[in-house]
Amino acid sequence: MKRSQDRILTTHVGSIVRPKALLDAGKQHDAAYQQTLKSAVADVVARQVKAGIDVVNDGEFGKSGWANYILDRLSGFKPQPNKLYEAVWLGRDRVRFAEFMAAEFPRGAKGTSGHDCVGPIKYQGHAEVRRDLENLKAAAATAGAHDVFFTAVAPASVGYDASNEYYKTEEDYVFAIADALREEYLEVHKAGVVLQVDDAVLANMYDHLTEQSPQHFRKWAELRVEALNRALAGIPEDRIRYHICFGSWHVPHVADAQLEDIVDLMLKVRAGAYSIEAANVRHEHEWYVWEKTKLPAGKILIPGIITHHTTTVEHPRLVANRIVNFAKLVGRENVMAGSDCGFAQAEGIQRVHPQVMWAKFEALAEGARLASKELWGSRAAA
Repeated sequence: MKRSQDRILTTHVGSIVRPKALLDAGKQHDAAYQQTLKSAVADVVARQVKAGIDVVNDGEFGKSGWANYILDRLSGFKPQPNKLYEAVWLGRDRVRFAEFMAAEFPRGAKGTSGHDCVGPIKYQGHAEVRRDLENLKAAAATAGAHDVFFTAVAPASVGYDASNEYYKTEEDYVFAIADALREEYLEVHKAGVVLQVDDAVLANMYDHLTEQSPQHFRKWAELRVEALNRALAGIPEDRIRYHICFGSWHVPHVADAQLEDIVDLMLKVRAGAYSIEAANVRHEHEWYVWEKTKLPAGKILIPGIITHHTTTVEHPRLVANRIVNFAKLVGRENVMAGSDCGFAQAEGIQRVHPQVMWAKFEALAEGARLASKELWGSRAAA
């Protein structure tokens, strides 16, 4: 994994707004779809490079969404379209802001249809992940992108709208998920691509589970961190990024955990880099955590410097200020500038208009150049 040795590098969380041509290609996944997907990935990688992003990905274009894509790649899960699962990942905001939820985010108020685990969980997505990795690597080679990453979901975030009806214990269920996910993680590593593990639900369950007791949440979360580390065993830490966030959905986010309450859990994940929210108004103040918490030696922090939460494009000077603030706390070589979360939680969702999204990426790159001059002076690499 490349570090910010002579300038601040830029990246993002992963999910990019899908182009209309890809959305119109439908669900058939026939030869025409495969060609449209390949072309879309080539374009999005080239656009990231043009915008000034150093460490790029495929926009997650081959996935239906950031997490539930995996249910199409695992055996054992049965869709339950007529069964509603309570949106516990929203915590007590479902009650605090019941009128808002009913009007603006009905899935939070009513719940969503989901899946039941009704049989043994096995990974069966080898063809899809290999296709996506091949598309990414081909696009990167054409665009001259030297550093790429690829996202996959964490065990804690699998089936957040699902229930276990098959495994005898929660531990058996969680480790079965982890063992299946390991096959996807290994495919990414064998392809020579940096793996990013996405884990919004681990943090999002904090408010719901601490209502019973803080210890209840810790036990729930520690089991899932243990399972994730088991799934990552043997993959070098410097080939792994771990992203933890509170979801890209536009809700009040009062239920979000404070970073200081979960930072120790995050740092238990055997990864070389940690990606966090730091640009939106609910979490921007949390830079102070790094005054008290030491980033382990050799690790990289990827704070969100731009956010999906607003259509306002961050000023490059603000971007630079945020970067410099983190660099002073953890060391300039240990900072990579990123985004809070993805700009398209699922393939049919966009958090901001694509024009705004690309303007934010450009502001991120320009702000990183300004920060690099401040941090390295005339020695900053172009």
